[in-house]
Amino acid sequence: MKPDSKKEVCTRLPRVSRPHPRAGWTLLALVIFTAIAFSWGCAGFVAGQNSSNPPPPPTYTISGTISPAAGGNGATVTLSGASSATSTADSAGNYTFTGLANGAYAVTPSKAGYTFSPTSMNATVNGGNVAGLNFTATAQSGSTFSISGSITPTTGGAGAMVTLSGPAPATTTTNSSGAYSFSGLSNGSYTVTPTNAGYSFAPASQSVSVNGANLTGVNFAASVTQAHSVALTWNASTSTVSGYNVYRSIVSGGFYVKINSSLNTTLSYSDTTVSNGTTYYYVTTAVDSNGVESLFSNEVPAVIP
Repeated sequence: MKPDSKKEVCTRLPRVSRPHPRAGWTLLALVIFTAIAFSWGCAGFVAGQNSSNPPPPPTYTISGTISPAAGGNGATVTLSGASSATSTADSAGNYTFTGLANGAYAVTPSKAGYTFSPTSMNATVNGGNVAGLNFTATAQSGSTFSISGSITPTTGGAGAMVTLSGPAPATTTTNSSGAYSFSGLSNGSYTVTPTNAGYSFAPASQSVSVNGANLTGVNFAASVTQAHSVALTWNASTSTVSGYNVYRSIVSGGFYVKINSSLNTTLSYSDTTVSNGTTYYYVTTAVDSNGVESLFSNEVPAVIP
């Protein structure tokens, strides 16, 4: 096929002298091979230029945060202007619009029970992403919220009393499943404390903060508490005495504290003020009629399970 003379520019073959038949044949073959290679190169160059396409235009993002997270979480954010879209802020109050062309935009947040400052923000996309379009959410006056949770297992949770202290003190009783709820609460810091005879709770209480949203999952675990006591007996003093004092420590060998409120006139004593999981160390003294107290007796340990 004959090449298009308007699109292809190639070098003509040079005229070659042939001083000897064998040398001229060899040189001519080399020149023809070079010319053919050059000709194919020209054709490929022209075809490549005809098939080129322009790249797609770039796009950008607009992003920001609505704080505090209680007001930003789940807020609807509306984009208007060069294009329109809506986005939902995540649990931390963050939002993003993607795939935006250059142009002028407006961003407006909304959520039931909240006002926003500022109410709207303008942004211009001009060859780059726009970040930091942030808003502050404020709960509308008159809005109230709730604190709720449960106590497990139900053997210790059902019928337990739960006390709420803070801006709106209250008490409630858990239902048969151990669930409880306080409603009609304003923003503020509260403490939730459960009680039930024969049970201890982990944690003993919880401090929570209401900030424009209901609080759920304020939960507790109930454990059966078994009352323990330590029964102490000792031998009578060989001297005439008026009675005895009983001392206790949680450290062996010292730091004893007297635990009987009045002089004990018998040879036994029951300590009912012990705590589970603690080891106590006891000693006694004898007291004569003049109030003179003897040295400590030998020490006796008691391990409370």
